[in-house]
Amino acid sequence: MLIRIPGILDAAQLAAARRMLDEAPWVDGKVTAGPQAAKAKDNMQIPEDHPAARQLGDMILRALGANPLFIAAALPHRIFPPLFNRYSGGQSFGTHVDNAIRQVGGTQLRIRTDISATLFLSAPDEYDGGELCVEDIYGIQKVKLPAGHMVLYPATSLHHVKPVTRGARVCSFFWIQSMVRSDAQRTLLFDLDMGIQRLDRELGKDPAAAQIGVQLTGVYHNLLREWAEV
Repeated sequence: MLIRIPGILDAAQLAAARRMLDEAPWVDGKVTAGPQAAKAKDNMQIPEDHPAARQLGDMILRALGANPLFIAAALPHRIFPPLFNRYSGGQSFGTHVDNAIRQVGGTQLRIRTDISATLFLSAPDEYDGGELCVEDIYGIQKVKLPAGHMVLYPATSLHHVKPVTRGARVCSFFWIQSMVRSDAQRTLLFDLDMGIQRLDRELGKDPAAAQIGVQLTGVYHNLLREWAEV
């Protein structure tokens, strides 16, 4: 399931983030790549223990916690602290799959990477290229979103970032360990949740529709109870 989530950060938050990232040091992005991914990775990153990364990461985590669409789509159990990367001057990231397990720096906490997330911090007209290309059963999905918008996709997916030939593509990226490990099960739960919400919006005042909504909500929670790991 590939889901675009608009408006994670507002204009003021984006401006503050860009100022802090412009002033922070950038290092070779291979520092967070596994052995295979490092061969394909050519970008720059903010060190994950830098104060700017931690402060901005906390801002993003607060925004995610207040976003109902993110909660519905990811059913998050743990979120890896957000990281920050930049592509420019022809830099790219070849086809790869994300590491299955990530350890949070300076801790013993390990996170299973069920879902990958990319939050765009640059506007599309600031750079050429840089599309995130995710392979799924329907072919290659190309993603290039407005600043402040985010995409979620299965961490099991093969994906790559096309070369940035003008300007700079700045993003935050991170991973989510979901309460529901299976992408297929998360997709069913998400579709059911969206259907229940639509039923309530469009027919909520109808008593028969309200009763159906209660029954479907019960199905949703019983499936979540069956599948969730907490």
